[in-house]
Amino acid sequence: MKILEAKNITKMFPGVIALDSVDVAFEPGEIHAIIGENGAGKSTLIKCLTGVYEPEEGEVMISGENAMKNKTLFDKVAYVPQEIDLFGYMSVAENLFIPYEKSGIKGTVNQKELEKRANPILEKFSIPVKPNELVKDISISSQQLLQIARATVHEDYDVLMLDEPTTSLTSRDTKILFNIVEKIKKENKAIIFISHKLEEIFQLADVITVFRNGKKVAYSEIKDVDTNWVIKQMTGRELNQNERFYSTKVSDEVLLEVNNLTGERFTNVSFKLKKGEILGFSGLVGAGRSEVMQAIFGYLPVYKGSVKLDGADWKLGDTNYSVKNGFIYLPEERKKQGILPVLSIKDNISVSVLDNLKSGISISRKKENELANSVIETYDVKTPGSDKEIQFLSGGNQQKVIIGRAMACKPKLLVFDEPTKGIDVGTKTEIYRLMKKLAEEEGIGIIMISSEMEEIKKCSNRVIAMYEGKIAGEFDEYTEQQSILGAIIGVNS
Repeated sequence: MKILEAKNITKMFPGVIALDSVDVAFEPGEIHAIIGENGAGKSTLIKCLTGVYEPEEGEVMISGENAMKNKTLFDKVAYVPQEIDLFGYMSVAENLFIPYEKSGIKGTVNQKELEKRANPILEKFSIPVKPNELVKDISISSQQLLQIARATVHEDYDVLMLDEPTTSLTSRDTKILFNIVEKIKKENKAIIFISHKLEEIFQLADVITVFRNGKKVAYSEIKDVDTNWVIKQMTGRELNQNERFYSTKVSDEVLLEVNNLTGERFTNVSFKLKKGEILGFSGLVGAGRSEVMQAIFGYLPVYKGSVKLDGADWKLGDTNYSVKNGFIYLPEERKKQGILPVLSIKDNISVSVLDNLKSGISISRKKENELANSVIETYDVKTPGSDKEIQFLSGGNQQKVIIGRAMACKPKLLVFDEPTKGIDVGTKTEIYRLMKKLAEEEGIGIIMISSEMEEIKKCSNRVIAMYEGKIAGEFDEYTEQQSILGAIIGVNS
């Protein structure tokens, strides 16, 4: 029996058909993977299936009834968003059960009783926190698991929808999550698993539906298909899985020199980066990779050590100085830290170079438009125009805008922190080629922080592995993956 079904769904926005006559159904006791390139229509489908959007045509059926005519049926769909959406200054237990009426808690809320009810759920999901801890004080990985646990405590749910659920999880926590998902499947719940990570889909899913350009283009049982089939259905073309993207024009000239740097979550870190080189930083979540780069950028404090860029002493603790002197950091949390979501693409590009766009005492609209259009064309940003709010672009296109904005600042060094987080396999390849081009043609030094070993191996001229805040090893492009993995988990290979 189909518990949730989209029948001939069409959803339109100005100038765009986001979903085009889509039929898709989800059954109890089945893990159904949804995959597609950024902009393929997955997010719009999610919003239609959860009642956020009302389609122009078609029906959403839940338990055999038209949910558009009875909106309470959407309570049967538990949705876990990709971005963490918790209340930082409320306790773990409070976050777990809000809204209380959906969790079966009636009347006055007793904190002690709430915490008592939370303990078995925290244990089930292997979340190593206390129920009275504030959410802001627990790890990102624990927050992600808490968000998933919260969706399952609501009494009426029949469908669990997971949108890129492993984005902020360690490999250990991913295994825990997959075990829990299998248990939920055995409880006869329908599970919708949205992910760009093909290895996870093949590990977990029973069936797969592929979207492209707003249309459902393929459906199959997972046992009947392989990775190449999925990629071809997603992109409409075959991708070379063995293509490498490291720079072939690395200079002998040292661009960045870091000596015995110590700060928050890292100790005595030393390394060099050459002009035109792509240097990969590998490690588990919490290893200190991002903290090192944020400290050099001036966002986090440095307790001791020194940095040189182009042979000159580097001023620490000043992000404005870093940007003006060619050091640009592109953050992992793209939507929270990388964009101004309610502003246009044009505004997001021009905000970093307003001084260059002046005409007298005001901003030249002509210069601003020319810059925005140049970025859109150069980096192949898929958008109807530069006036579109950036929040409505796909993750991959947002990343292209961020790179274009960075390049407008004339950087010497770019730090890409998890550059393809939440980005589909086709757009990932575009980002890799773009990094390679910037290194080879512009001579820019690139540092890439990534939790994906395949990505690190494909793109890096050298790899630095970090473990618990210290450098655990340095490897060239020919090093076997197993050696790098050993270093990032603290094993001497």
